[in-house]
Amino acid sequence: MRDFQPSGEIRLLVLDDDPQTCQLISAALNNQGFVIDTLSDPAHAEEWLKSQQYHLILMDYVLPGLDSERVFGWIHDYQPDASVIVLTAYPSIESALNSLRARAFDYMTKPFQVDQLNKLVVRCLEGKGLLRMTEEALRESLGAVIRERRKSLKLTLQQMSQRTGVSLGYLSQIELGKNSASIETLYRISLALGMRMADLFQAVQKAS
Repeated sequence: MRDFQPSGEIRLLVLDDDPQTCQLISAALNNQGFVIDTLSDPAHAEEWLKSQQYHLILMDYVLPGLDSERVFGWIHDYQPDASVIVLTAYPSIESALNSLRARAFDYMTKPFQVDQLNKLVVRCLEGKGLLRMTEEALRESLGAVIRERRKSLKLTLQQMSQRTGVSLGYLSQIELGKNSASIETLYRISLALGMRMADLFQAVQKAS
Protein backbone atom coordinates (compact mmCIF):
# COMPACT_ATOMS: atom_id res chain seq x y z
CA MET A 1 0.00 0.00 0.00
CA ARG A 2 2.97 2.33 0.45
CA ASP A 3 3.19 2.45 -3.36
CA PHE A 4 -0.35 3.86 -3.64
CA GLN A 5 -2.03 7.04 -2.53
CA PRO A 6 -5.76 7.74 -2.10
CA SER A 7 -7.43 10.31 -4.34
CA GLY A 8 -9.67 11.38 -1.44
CA GLU A 9 -11.39 9.97 1.66
CA ILE A 10 -12.07 6.25 1.23
CA ARG A 11 -14.74 4.68 3.43
CA LEU A 12 -14.87 0.93 4.13
CA LEU A 13 -17.39 -1.18 6.04
CA VAL A 14 -16.53 -4.56 7.55
CA LEU A 15 -19.69 -6.58 8.17
CA ASP A 16 -18.99 -9.79 10.09
CA ASP A 17 -20.68 -11.30 13.15
CA ASP A 18 -17.26 -12.31 14.55
CA PRO A 19 -15.78 -9.26 16.36
CA GLN A 20 -12.28 -10.74 16.10
CA THR A 21 -12.53 -10.92 12.32
CA CYS A 22 -13.71 -7.30 12.25
CA GLN A 23 -10.72 -6.29 14.39
CA LEU A 24 -8.29 -8.28 12.24
CA ILE A 25 -9.48 -6.71 8.99
CA SER A 26 -9.63 -3.24 10.50
CA ALA A 27 -6.09 -3.57 11.88
CA ALA A 28 -4.80 -4.90 8.55
CA LEU A 29 -6.23 -1.97 6.58
CA ASN A 30 -6.26 0.80 9.17
CA ASN A 31 -2.74 2.12 8.59
CA GLN A 32 -3.52 2.85 4.95
CA GLY A 33 -5.49 6.02 5.42
CA PHE A 34 -8.96 4.49 5.08
CA VAL A 35 -11.95 5.38 7.23
CA ILE A 36 -13.12 1.96 8.46
CA ASP A 37 -16.38 1.09 10.21
CA THR A 38 -16.97 -2.39 11.65
CA LEU A 39 -20.32 -3.97 12.40
CA SER A 40 -20.52 -7.30 14.22
CA ASP A 41 -24.25 -7.20 15.04
CA PRO A 42 -26.14 -8.29 11.90
CA ALA A 43 -29.43 -7.05 13.40
CA HIS A 44 -28.30 -3.49 12.65
CA ALA A 45 -27.04 -4.17 9.13
CA GLU A 46 -29.88 -2.51 7.21
CA GLU A 47 -29.92 0.53 9.48
CA TRP A 48 -26.14 0.89 9.12
CA LEU A 49 -26.20 0.53 5.33
CA LYS A 50 -28.83 3.27 5.16
CA SER A 51 -26.92 5.73 7.33
CA GLN A 52 -23.49 5.94 5.66
CA GLN A 53 -22.11 5.73 2.13
CA TYR A 54 -19.18 3.40 1.52
CA HIS A 55 -16.76 2.76 -1.32
CA LEU A 56 -16.10 -0.86 -0.33
CA ILE A 57 -17.97 -3.36 1.85
CA LEU A 58 -16.25 -6.51 3.12
CA MET A 59 -19.01 -8.85 4.25
CA ASP A 60 -19.29 -12.33 5.70
CA TYR A 61 -21.51 -14.46 3.49
CA VAL A 62 -23.10 -16.21 6.48
CA LEU A 63 -24.65 -13.75 8.94
CA PRO A 64 -26.88 -15.13 11.74
CA GLY A 65 -30.53 -14.25 11.23
CA LEU A 66 -29.96 -12.80 7.77
CA ASP A 67 -30.23 -14.23 4.29
CA SER A 68 -27.27 -13.22 2.11
CA GLU A 69 -29.57 -12.28 -0.77
CA ARG A 70 -31.36 -9.83 1.52
CA VAL A 71 -28.05 -8.20 2.45
CA PHE A 72 -27.07 -8.01 -1.23
CA GLY A 73 -30.45 -6.38 -1.88
CA TRP A 74 -29.84 -3.74 0.81
CA ILE A 75 -26.41 -3.01 -0.62
CA HIS A 76 -27.94 -2.67 -4.08
CA ASP A 77 -30.61 -0.29 -2.77
CA TYR A 78 -28.64 1.78 -0.27
CA GLN A 79 -25.03 1.46 -1.49
CA PRO A 80 -25.24 1.49 -5.31
CA ASP A 81 -21.68 2.78 -5.72
CA ALA A 82 -20.04 0.40 -3.24
CA SER A 83 -17.98 -2.59 -4.31
CA VAL A 84 -18.35 -5.80 -2.30
CA ILE A 85 -15.79 -8.41 -1.28
CA VAL A 86 -17.41 -11.52 0.14
CA LEU A 87 -15.64 -13.45 2.91
CA THR A 88 -16.70 -16.93 3.95
CA ALA A 89 -15.48 -19.79 6.11
CA TYR A 90 -17.90 -22.13 4.30
CA PRO A 91 -17.13 -21.83 0.58
CA SER A 92 -19.51 -23.49 -1.84
CA ILE A 93 -20.41 -23.27 -5.51
CA GLU A 94 -23.84 -21.93 -4.56
CA SER A 95 -22.49 -19.07 -2.44
CA ALA A 96 -19.86 -18.22 -5.06
CA LEU A 97 -22.52 -18.08 -7.79
CA ASN A 98 -24.84 -15.99 -5.60
CA SER A 99 -21.99 -13.56 -4.95
CA LEU A 100 -21.23 -13.42 -8.66
CA ARG A 101 -24.87 -12.74 -9.50
CA ALA A 102 -24.87 -9.96 -6.90
CA ARG A 103 -21.86 -8.49 -8.76
CA ALA A 104 -19.44 -8.90 -5.88
CA PHE A 105 -15.93 -7.80 -6.79
CA ASP A 106 -14.41 -10.96 -5.35
CA TYR A 107 -15.02 -13.95 -3.09
CA MET A 108 -12.42 -14.88 -0.47
CA THR A 109 -12.24 -17.94 1.72
CA LYS A 110 -11.42 -17.73 5.43
CA PRO A 111 -8.88 -18.01 6.88
CA PHE A 112 -7.09 -15.63 4.54
CA GLN A 113 -3.63 -14.11 4.43
CA VAL A 114 -3.58 -10.44 5.45
CA ASP A 115 -1.27 -9.66 2.53
CA GLN A 116 -3.71 -11.34 0.15
CA LEU A 117 -6.57 -9.24 1.51
CA ASN A 118 -4.50 -6.06 1.21
CA LYS A 119 -3.73 -6.74 -2.44
CA LEU A 120 -7.37 -7.49 -3.19
CA VAL A 121 -8.56 -4.28 -1.54
CA VAL A 122 -5.93 -2.22 -3.39
CA ARG A 123 -6.86 -3.84 -6.72
CA CYS A 124 -10.54 -3.10 -6.12
CA LEU A 125 -10.02 0.54 -5.10
CA GLU A 126 -7.48 1.15 -7.85
CA GLY A 127 -10.01 -0.16 -10.37
CA LYS A 128 -12.54 2.34 -9.05
CA GLY A 129 -10.04 5.17 -9.51
CA LEU A 130 -9.81 5.77 -5.75
CA LEU A 131 -6.16 4.74 -5.41
CA ARG A 132 -3.31 5.58 -7.73
CA MET A 133 0.34 4.60 -7.79
CA THR A 134 2.81 7.13 -6.46
CA GLU A 135 5.06 8.68 -9.08
CA GLU A 136 8.10 6.83 -7.70
CA ALA A 137 6.31 3.45 -7.71
CA LEU A 138 5.04 4.04 -11.25
CA ARG A 139 8.56 4.83 -12.50
CA GLU A 140 10.00 1.72 -10.83
CA SER A 141 7.23 -0.59 -12.07
CA LEU A 142 7.40 0.78 -15.60
CA GLY A 143 11.17 0.39 -15.65
CA ALA A 144 10.95 -3.20 -14.41
CA VAL A 145 8.37 -4.12 -17.08
CA ILE A 146 10.52 -2.57 -19.84
CA ARG A 147 13.66 -4.34 -18.58
CA GLU A 148 11.94 -7.75 -18.34
CA ARG A 149 10.42 -7.41 -21.80
CA ARG A 150 13.76 -6.34 -23.30
CA LYS A 151 15.56 -9.28 -21.70
CA SER A 152 12.89 -11.73 -22.85
CA LEU A 153 13.56 -10.52 -26.41
CA LYS A 154 17.31 -10.92 -25.79
CA LEU A 155 17.96 -7.28 -26.62
CA THR A 156 20.86 -5.35 -25.11
CA LEU A 157 20.51 -1.76 -23.98
CA GLN A 158 22.76 -0.82 -26.90
CA GLN A 159 20.37 -2.48 -29.35
CA MET A 160 17.41 -0.76 -27.69
CA SER A 161 19.20 2.56 -28.01
CA GLN A 162 19.71 1.97 -31.72
CA ARG A 163 16.08 0.93 -32.23
CA THR A 164 14.59 3.85 -30.31
CA GLY A 165 17.04 6.65 -30.96
CA VAL A 166 17.13 7.19 -27.19
CA SER A 167 20.51 7.52 -25.48
CA LEU A 168 21.93 4.52 -23.64
CA GLY A 169 22.18 6.43 -20.37
CA TYR A 170 18.59 7.66 -20.53
CA LEU A 171 17.28 4.15 -21.26
CA SER A 172 19.27 2.79 -18.32
CA GLN A 173 17.82 5.46 -16.02
CA ILE A 174 14.29 4.62 -17.19
CA GLU A 175 14.77 0.90 -16.55
CA LEU A 176 16.12 1.62 -13.06
CA GLY A 177 13.10 3.81 -12.31
CA LYS A 178 15.37 6.81 -11.75
CA ASN A 179 13.96 8.92 -14.57
CA SER A 180 10.51 9.55 -16.02
CA ALA A 181 10.06 8.86 -19.71
CA SER A 182 8.09 11.23 -21.93
CA ILE A 183 5.10 9.91 -23.87
CA GLU A 184 7.14 10.08 -27.08
CA THR A 185 9.97 8.06 -25.50
CA LEU A 186 7.53 5.46 -24.17
CA TYR A 187 6.00 5.21 -27.63
CA ARG A 188 9.42 4.54 -29.15
CA ILE A 189 10.23 1.98 -26.46
CA SER A 190 6.90 0.23 -26.97
CA LEU A 191 7.52 -0.04 -30.72
CA ALA A 192 11.01 -1.40 -30.13
CA LEU A 193 9.58 -4.02 -27.75
CA GLY A 194 6.77 -4.97 -30.13
CA MET A 195 4.10 -3.76 -27.69
CA ARG A 196 1.31 -1.21 -27.72
CA MET A 197 1.61 1.51 -25.07
CA ALA A 198 -1.68 0.27 -23.60
CA ASP A 199 -0.13 -3.19 -23.16
CA LEU A 200 2.87 -1.64 -21.45
CA PHE A 201 0.72 0.08 -18.84
CA GLN A 202 -1.49 -2.98 -18.46
CA ALA A 203 1.63 -5.00 -17.62
CA VAL A 204 2.51 -2.36 -15.01
CA GLN A 205 -0.94 -2.67 -13.45
CA LYS A 206 -0.69 -6.46 -13.29
CA ALA A 207 2.76 -6.25 -11.72
CA SER A 208 1.44 -3.95 -9.00
